[in-house]
Amino acid sequence: MIRLRTTVAAGAGLALLLAGCADDSESETTSTSISSEAEQPPAMGVLPERPTDGDPVSCTYTPDGQAAKDVAPPSDSDVPAAGIAEVSMTTSAGPIGLLLDRASAPCTVNSFVSLAEQGYFDDTPCHRLVTSPGLQVLQCGDPTGTGTGGPGYGFDTEYPESFYAQGAPQLRQPVVYPRGTIAMANTGQPGSNGSQFFLVYEDSQLPPMYTVFGTVDEAGLAVVEEVAAAGDDGSMSAGGGAPNLPVQIESVAVSS
Repeated sequence: MIRLRTTVAAGAGLALLLAGCADDSESETTSTSISSEAEQPPAMGVLPERPTDGDPVSCTYTPDGQAAKDVAPPSDSDVPAAGIAEVSMTTSAGPIGLLLDRASAPCTVNSFVSLAEQGYFDDTPCHRLVTSPGLQVLQCGDPTGTGTGGPGYGFDTEYPESFYAQGAPQLRQPVVYPRGTIAMANTGQPGSNGSQFFLVYEDSQLPPMYTVFGTVDEAGLAVVEEVAAAGDDGSMSAGGGAPNLPVQIESVAVSS
């Protein structure tokens, strides 16, 4: 299941949200951390300014348990840290377009693109919908549909966590993840990013510990909003549950 490492606004199911492994087995490290050039912290409740395009980086993808599907880890050297990867996600509920920001999260985008090109996301469910005030997301990326599956490796969180000093108190203060954000789920442990991601369909409050790596297009948001309108089955103790309108990812294509 997904865990949220903080208190979310107004009854949003406080404590537990986005993570992948019930046994916290998705744990790994990324050697590269992208930091912002800004000298002052952002205003309370606001994400820091996103990094600008940079030079290629190196990433670390640490083996961690059994992969939910047979895939190879991505390349870990000369990873692009500039430009946008355009992704078309075909789902049973309708098409969802994604724009992945390599400058903000090069290691995350590199992993997502690698998994997509290997067919990892094909024929997999979006297993969790949360519709609480302050937390409105659709979570996908686990081929097992249980919230515990991953690609067999993990890596560190990038933007916005990389903006802050390690242990900074701001890391536990909620900020707004705007409508249309794509971010990575994690277990709350270092290096626990894997394959699970969530689509924010209404402004949501989370601590800045979940990697933001792109945006959802308006047509895709309309699809997610239709799914959200049908509600969830309430099956998850952390809040939310399986969407009442099932969402199966049929294919994911990367065009750039």
